[in-house]
Amino acid sequence: MLLWACIAWVFAATVVAMLPMRHQYFPGIALLVAAPVLILWVGISIAWWAGLLALAAFVSMFRNPLRYLWAKARGQNPSLPPELRS
Repeated sequence: MLLWACIAWVFAATVVAMLPMRHQYFPGIALLVAAPVLILWVGISIAWWAGLLALAAFVSMFRNPLRYLWAKARGQNPSLPPELRS
């Protein structure tokens, strides 16, 4: 089951990456929320080092949204890319 969940997440991330930037926001949030669950599942089911590798891949893929959320959490007012501004 873990393998199929991870494969589905990867395919979903690939499809979302092919969308125009303005359409990536909401599916990207869903992927961002689902990833820690999968990473924890990998770490528990396989090994802690596999969970760390999955975490490194996740941080690499979502570095810009994570920077934005980190800045918001610190009380800063980061700017959005022009594609996401209304």
